[in-house]
Amino acid sequence: MPGRGGKRYDGSARHGPARPAPLSSLRCRLMEPHVPGSVLFGCELTASTKSYTFQVDEEDDSEHVLALSVVCLTDGAKDECNVVEVVGRNHENQEIAVPVANLKLSCQPLLSLDNFELQPPVTFRLAAGSGPVHLAGWHRIVHREDASFEEDDVLSDEEEEELPPIKPAKK
Repeated sequence: MPGRGGKRYDGSARHGPARPAPLSSLRCRLMEPHVPGSVLFGCELTASTKSYTFQVDEEDDSEHVLALSVVCLTDGAKDECNVVEVVGRNHENQEIAVPVANLKLSCQPLLSLDNFELQPPVTFRLAAGSGPVHLAGWHRIVHREDASFEEDDVLSDEEEEELPPIKPAKK
């Protein structure tokens, strides 16, 4: 029977009806930046504004990452399928559109994207439905001085992890 017994998200057994996580814990998880240099990002797609492009200044030599946390229907949404696509470039530098959410007010008004990371420029497009659909996440900026420091750390970790080759056991 749905909502009874089974496993909880933490792996322990539960008894009785399913209880959602407290809203305060969800709010804290979504609203805390995971990395210094992160700023809150949000945009809304509607019937009149079907797309939004996130881009940065090409002369900026910092690394920019957009981490999407959640996509949800907002006040005024109709009970229809709202499909959100991400439009970007593939490994051959060709434009590609990938649906990332299909929301419907009566069954799935919100989708957690768990900090889905994208490199700008990237366009979000309302491929179906009239919205309004809100996307929220974090814009992380890593300055080149910070990036070179991180690369040095990675190199030193790789050097430390050098292990002798494994020899087969003798019988």
